[in-house]
Amino acid sequence: MTVRSDFPHAVTETPHLWIPLPDGTRLAARLWLPDGEGAAPVPAILEYLPYRRRDGTAMRDQLTHPYLAGHGYACLRVDMRGNGDSDGLMTDEYTPQELDDAVAVIDWISRQPWCSGAVGMMGISWGGFNSLQVAALAPPALKAIITLCSTVDRFADDIHYKGGAMLGENLGWAGTMWSFSSRPPDPAIRDDWHAVWLDRLEREPFLAIPWFRHQRRDAYWKHGSVCEDYGAIRAAVLAVGGWGDSYKNAVPQLVEHIRAPVRGIVGPWIHKYPHFAAPEPRIGFLQEAVRWWDRHLKGAAGTGDDPAYAAYLIHGDRPAAWYAHRPGHWITAPAWPDPGVARQDMALGLTPQGHGTLGDTSGDFALPLASPQDCGIDSGEFCAIFLGPEMPGDQRRDDALSACFDSAPLGQTDIFGAPALRLRLKADRPVAHVVVRLNHLHPDGASTRISWGVLNLCHRNGHEVPEPLTPGQEIEVTVPLDHIAWRLPEGHRLRVAISGSYFPMIWPAPEKVTLTLTGGALSLPVRPGAGDADEVTFAPPESAPPLALEMLRAESHRRDTTICRRTGTVTLTIEDDFGEARDPNHGLIAGSVLRERWSIHPDEPTSARGETHWTQVVERDGLRLRTEARTELWSDPREFHLRAQLEAYEGDRLIHSREIRESIPRDHL
Repeated sequence: MTVRSDFPHAVTETPHLWIPLPDGTRLAARLWLPDGEGAAPVPAILEYLPYRRRDGTAMRDQLTHPYLAGHGYACLRVDMRGNGDSDGLMTDEYTPQELDDAVAVIDWISRQPWCSGAVGMMGISWGGFNSLQVAALAPPALKAIITLCSTVDRFADDIHYKGGAMLGENLGWAGTMWSFSSRPPDPAIRDDWHAVWLDRLEREPFLAIPWFRHQRRDAYWKHGSVCEDYGAIRAAVLAVGGWGDSYKNAVPQLVEHIRAPVRGIVGPWIHKYPHFAAPEPRIGFLQEAVRWWDRHLKGAAGTGDDPAYAAYLIHGDRPAAWYAHRPGHWITAPAWPDPGVARQDMALGLTPQGHGTLGDTSGDFALPLASPQDCGIDSGEFCAIFLGPEMPGDQRRDDALSACFDSAPLGQTDIFGAPALRLRLKADRPVAHVVVRLNHLHPDGASTRISWGVLNLCHRNGHEVPEPLTPGQEIEVTVPLDHIAWRLPEGHRLRVAISGSYFPMIWPAPEKVTLTLTGGALSLPVRPGAGDADEVTFAPPESAPPLALEMLRAESHRRDTTICRRTGTVTLTIEDDFGEARDPNHGLIAGSVLRERWSIHPDEPTSARGETHWTQVVERDGLRLRTEARTELWSDPREFHLRAQLEAYEGDRLIHSREIRESIPRDHL
């Protein structure tokens, strides 16, 4: 990445300012202005997050906002209420209060003497979500957004539920926010930091509780789901995603449905901004952002001829838990759906010897499937983000615990879009899941996951009113898989792997289930053409000079799978040590460690257990403040059981301890 400091405008930074809200709450912000005081008013760009601008996102902010400010924009990184140095309490994600606060912040920005009155909003993940959601509220000053790694449907395509099944990340992310929001303000910013911290520790909610209470797509999830009314978004939308990320479906959905100016880009990346993301190749995202803002906030020409949708076509990669680079090239679509993509059906079949086939014809068959509960241990992280070994890796172990249907060797095939599997099956229990993986089968037997999907069969007729299965009754369902752009090389094969479990990616059904598969077909979106020349080019990545943190402890990441030889329990242990560092600009020291443990017995779904443990440290002038945030999840056939513990320390002295316990009935899960 090229580091630049020769911008068209000098940049003046205000490391801290207060933004007042109508109810008297103050939000803490960091501001970068081009050319200092006395300059002509300029458009403004807002990034609005709960992740702490002083330490949590300081590294990436330093790469990004001074760059944009140097090209003539006022940039603000604002901490949401209840986080960082801001006032108040955050009660949940994407609440009406959060969005109303954002609208008030945009109005305040538009009225500042340094602002021209035009405002843009950008962000990745949480900031990508609320950029879309605020755009749907259409505040008058908001003219354009850039949303990265986000979703249009909070129930169907976030970290809570997928296909009506509960994701393990429903606990994982609740544990993360339990830890993140319990950190103290910076004592250098607030004289009342101690009282504010104690108030947060006492009142911070454990967000898993409302998420577990809403196990179907009700009004709770429809709020903030922009798919409810795409027409409400009148701001121009640049949507960006990555094939290594969990949020890969929003980009084509936005390109298809948004009627305001819209453009989509999906690269090979995990959950990171594309100018410093992995795997490579990276792109000059900040140059693309400047072009977008120039057109939609300043009225300049420059992006009207860009393709509606650009995607990186991955060239049949080997399986790995981590990639530094993925081979491939950039392809484009003039619209979405791409009129050049055709659907190819490949039927499921069974040979007389009992081997599953994927091809042109199928006969009648009845294939029983009772997946062990530990199928899915090689699924990787739902949302790969921490630069550790989080990708799915070789699928052969999980394939061995699944029903597999393999094609003959194929000619070169470019898959572009969302595959889907139509299935006929029956289950012997009223609650059951079906998980589908589309894998690339290499000549030596290695198996790379291309895409996947899941359906809670109780949600077969929709996510709003689930219905139990009638045991033994045959049904027909369609399981949609995630969007992908993937080239299968000539002579390689496709595999459809079907299982009834996928732990810890999804929480298991309440009872052991036997599915009987009786037929089906894969619907594969195939793009013609065999070229490998880029159909669109991007400038190489650039950034502003990085923040020179003083590293006090290096980061490290590990994942281990163990099998207890005495009990047979399978355990996945994760440790992400993010290190500890001092910011030389203001002296704050921050560090954190995440530990997760997921265990299950292959024969018993109610043996499933998930645990998270975050340690957070903030230190200034010898004052060391620490939180220990722990969460646990287990279940029986009738209820989910949650426990969350929070401890806070000044030095080694415990100053706060709290525990929350909750049992929540299972709703067709």
